[in-house]
Amino acid sequence: MSRQYWLFKTEADCFSIDDLRRAKGGTSGWEGVRNYRARNILRDEVKKGDGVLFYHSSSDPTGIAGVAEIVTDAYPDETARDPESDYFDPRATAADPRWFMVDVKFKRKFDELITLSVLRRTPGLEDMMVTKRGQRLSIQPVKRQEWAIILKMAQ
Repeated sequence: MSRQYWLFKTEADCFSIDDLRRAKGGTSGWEGVRNYRARNILRDEVKKGDGVLFYHSSSDPTGIAGVAEIVTDAYPDETARDPESDYFDPRATAADPRWFMVDVKFKRKFDELITLSVLRRTPGLEDMMVTKRGQRLSIQPVKRQEWAIILKMAQ
């Protein structure tokens, strides 16, 4: 299967691209996904070697801050079984983990954030999920040509 591309949303004040860069080896688990559609994408479609557009949401402005890479296939998100975690789910068990995560590795921070308003005005990005109103999914597919346009914009 060929490399796929994704947009992963995170709140910058919770976990930013700089936090990923500072993590040990520039790598961190992407835990805490608690939306079934996003979970299914993580579990069933996201694979080691895939590219990630690192998107800062719930900030002013919102936008793509850089690039990361998936370095593991999906595995159970143990924060779901930790009563001390913000992501605890009492229904999660070892036999039925319910929630999954992957590890991501920092690749590059863009010199400037590519804002949502710029994405919406850029030819070739009209069909990106993130540019559509009401598309709040935290993990979104990105087409190869959209990935190429964004990387060119970041140069």
